[in-house]
Amino acid sequence: MRIHIMGASGAGATTLGRHLAQTLNIPYFDSDDFFWIKSEPPYQNRRDPDERNRLCKETLDNHPDCILGGSVSNWGNGWENRFDLVVFLRIPPDIRIERLRKREFERFGDIILTDPERQKTYAEFIEWAAGYDSGTAQGRTLKSHQNWLQKVSCPVLKMEGDTTIAERMERVLAAIKH
Repeated sequence: MRIHIMGASGAGATTLGRHLAQTLNIPYFDSDDFFWIKSEPPYQNRRDPDERNRLCKETLDNHPDCILGGSVSNWGNGWENRFDLVVFLRIPPDIRIERLRKREFERFGDIILTDPERQKTYAEFIEWAAGYDSGTAQGRTLKSHQNWLQKVSCPVLKMEGDTTIAERMERVLAAIKH
């Protein structure tokens, strides 16, 4: 079974995906690993879309049972038919943005506040993430996700609210059993 877990940045797709992959003993992949070319600092250089899509599709084709976290909804045609279950996570924007602030600080430390270039990148990221619900962000927005979810050919499990990982796991595992 191929499961895609998606939502706004900070909604918990990676956390749920990793827990679920461990429980089901299947691989977890993150769309960011295909979208971004590895760099230091990370998330600076986007991969060519054709190469990104090819690499991700090859990975999924080689793993009939896996989880892909992140979002591929804006990656072109064909993605809506690649999964057996899509899980859509949505949490209140203020909680999500606070999670992102905490995560970025844990990942990168004081440099995001002290280095002018990194401070600018951090501020731009938070501004982009905050635009998800209002639709002011480029690319990944609530509206683009909702539109894509209407096109997928598999069941969609929508989870809204700030639920625990245990609650999310229980709901996904129940959906898989059916």
